[in-house]
Amino acid sequence: MRLFNQVKVQTPESVELEFTLAGIGSRSLALFIDYVIILLAALAILLLASIFQAQVVNLATLLGGGTDSLELWLSAIALLALAILYMGYFVGFETALQGQTPGKRWTKIRVIRDNGKPEGVLQATLRALLRPVDEILFLGFFFIVLGQQEKRLGDWLAGTLVVQNERPVGAEPLQVSETAIDVAKQLSANFSQLLPDDFAVIREYLQRRPLLAKPAQEELSLKLARDLRQILDLETLPQEITADTFIEAVYWAYQQDQGRS
Repeated sequence: MRLFNQVKVQTPESVELEFTLAGIGSRSLALFIDYVIILLAALAILLLASIFQAQVVNLATLLGGGTDSLELWLSAIALLALAILYMGYFVGFETALQGQTPGKRWTKIRVIRDNGKPEGVLQATLRALLRPVDEILFLGFFFIVLGQQEKRLGDWLAGTLVVQNERPVGAEPLQVSETAIDVAKQLSANFSQLLPDDFAVIREYLQRRPLLAKPAQEELSLKLARDLRQILDLETLPQEITADTFIEAVYWAYQQDQGRS
């Protein structure tokens, strides 16, 4: 019996990954932390708006103008700023931090798409738009608790999952060539951009590589190498190497980077 539900997703690279769903407890704590931050930011906005409004109204009074409509407009602008804060907080952070808000980062959970890829701005926006609906009468709570994939309405609309941000662990480390290790030592890349599920794809490929037919292996290795190069933003490589050697180098370098963190 597992304490947390598991879900398997099929990546565009035809690799099956298994994730642990976040659970209602972690999601509730993350939301509480996010709402505390939003509340503090909202109070700051209201304080600044009240000070600004008082100054503008005083100026309008001195100039002999009417203040009723002015106060109404300023109040409407303040409410608009609060609405933008509420929506922009979740959309902005989840897009910039690859599916995480400060609350989600604290509780070590994140949002991914149903195919295992990172959440994009479209998915984050759809989730944010449905959030008020999910929170009316605790609809989101019941959908998460009763659903097998623990999705609220926003997740169903956006095609997303909320999973634990765990590092994939294998039984034994894979052996890589000395050439790949030499290449890895020359790679100048920020490996924090490589997500745990990206690492899982690499490991899955290296494990299954001996079982693949030669044409399929070459095609898959080239595609995976291009994707990794784009993720790591590598314009040039240390030397002329094969796609397999590059994948092995990234696998080894990522492990070393995680060991130092």
